[in-house]
Amino acid sequence: MALISTLPLYSHPKVLPKKQRLGLQALASDHGRCLGHDSTWFITRRRYSRSKRLMVTAAYGAEGGARRRVYRQSQAQQPLSSAPMKQVATFVAPAGLFIAATFVLWKLVEKLLMPKPSRSSSVENKSPSQGVKWSFAPGTNLLSGVTAKIDRQSKLTLNEFAKELRAFSSVDMSGRNFGDEGLFFLAESLGYNQIVEEVSFAANGITARGMEAFDGVLEANMVLKTLNLSGNPIGDEGIKCLCDILVNNTGIQKLQLNSVDLGDEGAKAIAELLKKNSTLRVLELNNNMIDYSGFTSLAGALLENKTIRNFHLNGNYGGALGANALAKGLEGNKSLRELHLHGNSIGDEGIRSLISSLSSHKGKITLLDFGNNSITAKGAFHVAEYIKRSKNLLWVNLYMNDIGDEGAEKIADALKENQTVTTIDLGGNNIRAKGVGAIAEALKDNTVITNLELGYNPIGADGAKALSEVLKFHGNVKTLKLGWCQIGPKGAEFVADMLRYNNTISILDLRANGLRDEGAACLARSLKVVNETLTSLDLGFNEIRDDGAFAIAQALKANEDVTVTSLNLASNFLTKFGQSALTDARDHVYEMSEREVNIFF
Repeated sequence: MALISTLPLYSHPKVLPKKQRLGLQALASDHGRCLGHDSTWFITRRRYSRSKRLMVTAAYGAEGGARRRVYRQSQAQQPLSSAPMKQVATFVAPAGLFIAATFVLWKLVEKLLMPKPSRSSSVENKSPSQGVKWSFAPGTNLLSGVTAKIDRQSKLTLNEFAKELRAFSSVDMSGRNFGDEGLFFLAESLGYNQIVEEVSFAANGITARGMEAFDGVLEANMVLKTLNLSGNPIGDEGIKCLCDILVNNTGIQKLQLNSVDLGDEGAKAIAELLKKNSTLRVLELNNNMIDYSGFTSLAGALLENKTIRNFHLNGNYGGALGANALAKGLEGNKSLRELHLHGNSIGDEGIRSLISSLSSHKGKITLLDFGNNSITAKGAFHVAEYIKRSKNLLWVNLYMNDIGDEGAEKIADALKENQTVTTIDLGGNNIRAKGVGAIAEALKDNTVITNLELGYNPIGADGAKALSEVLKFHGNVKTLKLGWCQIGPKGAEFVADMLRYNNTISILDLRANGLRDEGAACLARSLKVVNETLTSLDLGFNEIRDDGAFAIAQALKANEDVTVTSLNLASNFLTKFGQSALTDARDHVYEMSEREVNIFF
């Protein structure tokens, strides 16, 4: 506005020196840019010219040439009178000022209110998924709007993971939360990889879409043997996609799909895979949502599959009907070695059907896991009959059922005849002193059992006595677990006496038995005696105080040949004095024998 006021429209422009003209033009140019228009000065000049033309037109009359001559003479003799020009300026100048001010205000309002235009169409069309925006720390996810610095760091991290896949034979990438996009990036490293044999992508937020990353990759890779995708919300659709890819794979032998939101439809897809794939040896489908229908599909696949060895279906919803369906598939399968059905609410009826089929099974079953299946003494009878006849069974799990003393007696009778089972788990079965006594008697003639789990059974001090008296000089038990068995200080006394003579037990679990200081002192006296086998003693949750800790510390110091390397006293009532005594004993053992004793408070 200041520029316009310096050049009144009704005055003649003066001829300025060159330097002044340049300065004025620069000033006008800068002023124009401030107003958002680069040509303000030229607009002013045009307005001046327009006023001049208006004035000249008014000077011409109807007389034509005469008036033109008069006009030329007047122009030659004197300057143009300012009166007419003032009249015109009175009209034109305010109008020009109003138009210029309106133009400036409009530009300012437009600049404030209108959104900024995009820089280029390529920016508008850029996909939000371009670039890598993943996080790899457990429990985190990067949003799409993260900074470029984090974006670059994520790419670098993914590149490091890719290098790891190409450098090691076993790679664990669980819990990194890199999601589907990260899997697409990493899967490329598996295409023609000749190094990695085991890889875990567990718990990474991978969905059904991520399974497409393996398309063409697993068909080309023949080296990868183990693929773990557990803990990802893959769902049935993702499982279907994966199975379609694995049909042509001839390398993977172990597939882990635990907790992947797998239902009956996904189980059907896996069943179709088992019918065609001849490479898989271990299949884990634990903790999913497979019901009776899914069990039926899998049973049909077992009739045709000739290579599967270990089948894991723990924590599903098979029930008695699912067990009955699965039993039909077991009859015609010769390859199966391990059957894991923990936590399927099979019940006694389901166990009866399974055992009946296993009895006619032509293969060599080595492991049966029937834990937490609501099995009573009636179901234990069927299991015992199978144990008697089996020539290959090594591991039996009946953990957390309800077979009671009656069922324990039936299992004990079977163990007297069986000479193959090395591990028997009867924990949490409401077994009391009578049932434990029967198990103990079986150990007199059985030297095959090396791992015996009896925890969570209320055997009491009497049960501890019956078992300890046999284990003094009989059996070959190396791991004995008696946690939560209510044996008390009296039972600890029987166990301590047994340790004076036993030369096989190396791991002893006595957690949560209410031993208190009296029981700890009994065990301490046994530790003073030379025992060349006991290496691990667990006394957690036993209400032991400083006096018990002092007794154990003195025993460790007194026996220079002590072989205990792990001592757990966590969740007791020790103060800093008891802890200091145990720490001092640990240091003493190390100084005397250079053996380390790991003590947990």
